Amino acid sequence: MQEVGGSNPPSPIFFIHMNIGIFFKVFIALFVAIDFFGILPLFISLTEGMSPAQRNKTLIESALTALLVGLLFIVLGRSFLSFLGITIPDFQVAGGILLVTLSLADLLQTEKTRRKPEEGIGAVPLGVPLIAGPAVITTLLVFTDIAGPVFVTVAYLVNLAFLIVILYNSKLIVKFLGPAGSMALSKIMIIVMTAIGVVMAREGVTAIIAGRGAIQ
Repeated sequence: MQEVGGSNPPSPIFFIHMNIGIFFKVFIALFVAIDFFGILPLFISLTEGMSPAQRNKTLIESALTALLVGLLFIVLGRSFLSFLGITIPDFQVAGGILLVTLSLADLLQTEKTRRKPEEGIGAVPLGVPLIAGPAVITTLLVFTDIAGPVFVTVAYLVNLAFLIVILYNSKLIVKFLGPAGSMALSKIMIIVMTAIGVVMAREGVTAIIAGRGAIQ
């Protein structure tokens, strides 16, 4: 006979459901922060003119860069930023300036001086700050405190795996658009990337002025 007022210990299924819930919460937050379908046209633009082998190499480089940067913040956390005196808004300003500089340089170049497609763009700007940007870094820091590094790392790895699959199949979109369409999309997305950089830098400056940049 069960003792009145007693309580049974939670079953293993309860903990499994709870862990799955935590994982999906972290996964969805990172999915939104990475912005898969915002990165896709930018990836197509930046890799325009590359051979399939070069495009795949760039894809792997960008994913590895984003992974290493993400793991750095998962493992070292806020203490790393505090030690260097760097805040998230600082990342926003620096990343925004970087995107604007690269975008304008690419947009204003002539065909003779335009960046050769084989030059590495996987690490910058694709890996950082387009994939592992301020939004992703903030999400990693927040959820590492809440859910722990294991859940966050697994959720981040799954998101990057999805991103690789999506970007790998970007060649189908390029094939559909054709050379002229790809060139037009490339120019449009360079302008969009410039705007993203401006917004990123503006939000960083606004946060710094408002005093919201401190790492707790």
